[in-house]
Amino acid sequence: MNIHFAIWRWAILLLALAPLGYYVTAIIAAIRFFWRERAKQLPSFTPPISLLKPVRGVDFGSYENFASFCVQDYPEYEILFCVNEMSDTAVPVIQNIMKDFPERRIRILSNAPQIGANRKISNLALLTREANYEILLQTDGDVRVGPNYIRELVACFADPAVGVASCFYRAIAQNSFWAELEAVGTASDFFAGALVAEWKEGITFALGASVGTTKSWLAKIDGYEAIANLLADDYELGNRVHHAGGKVLLCREPVWTMYPAQGAKGFWDHQVRWARTVRLCRPASFIGLLFTHGLAWSLLAAAVAPSAWLAVAYLLAYLVLRFLMAWVVGIWGVNDDVLRRRFWLIPVRDLLNFAVWLAGFASNRVMWGGLEYVMKDGKMMQGSPSKR
Repeated sequence: MNIHFAIWRWAILLLALAPLGYYVTAIIAAIRFFWRERAKQLPSFTPPISLLKPVRGVDFGSYENFASFCVQDYPEYEILFCVNEMSDTAVPVIQNIMKDFPERRIRILSNAPQIGANRKISNLALLTREANYEILLQTDGDVRVGPNYIRELVACFADPAVGVASCFYRAIAQNSFWAELEAVGTASDFFAGALVAEWKEGITFALGASVGTTKSWLAKIDGYEAIANLLADDYELGNRVHHAGGKVLLCREPVWTMYPAQGAKGFWDHQVRWARTVRLCRPASFIGLLFTHGLAWSLLAAAVAPSAWLAVAYLLAYLVLRFLMAWVVGIWGVNDDVLRRRFWLIPVRDLLNFAVWLAGFASNRVMWGGLEYVMKDGKMMQGSPSKR
């Protein structure tokens, strides 16, 4: 046997163990987090708070999503919506919510001064100025919550050292292969990385569907204005508060997000945008993701394995540990119903995700909100719509 081939073979076989070790680490991290958090008793801490909701357009669950914030088991709060223009299709839905829940303090704002390329952040800056209370809970328009959502998330701020807290999110997906595939990836893989980070180094970023912070901590990082040209605003908010000395936490209470029907192109654009955003924000971490791609490494190990039994062992180890990680994190931990019903999609998603990871290196261009942006030093600059 060629000595160089033998060296490469054993190097590949050793490296292919890394994703398997990652799966075991993620399983332990998930068990550790959810057992600890579920054993906690909520403190008696219910200050008045402001719910901030920048919205753009509607989806298949908008009324139910907005209404879920009006039936909270919480004594005092206000809900502030912000749209780009009052002609937005979300406005009639919000007006119906105001009519159906007259006991709630709800306001609609619009035409926020544009302070940067990220229009959502411009809207959040306006909402923050208009908010009456210190604690701010921001959620995207496609988020739905349970009745204990406010109580659970606000409890994190009983410790004044906490500057940011964010939530996991479960999927409500339309009957669409690509929507369900995206939901499966989030619940079975993305959250695993967050839990490993929480265990090994502490959380230094926020998960964007639902983020809590305070006016005081925002002031310490120069407000939303400081991140108005950044695409990864959730990451930046958590990271900047962390560097300012604040604690960043994961809340045990998950929310739901909508996954509307989409085609292959929509799936690809969204996944590649996320991959390129991670690469530009955390380049070392993005390269490190190479060693979490268990399917690609197991297939490569099987191809060079010196015996059939070893090839089969790698593939079986991938399947057993990958499915176990997905079950512990996404089903036992986050209780994601789409993952429970579409468990078999995990290897399909993993195969495509490796291609997405490679595409993350191909360009600094991302599609967001129907527009193309060029990313430079983490900042968004609108590019030519004709270029890809």
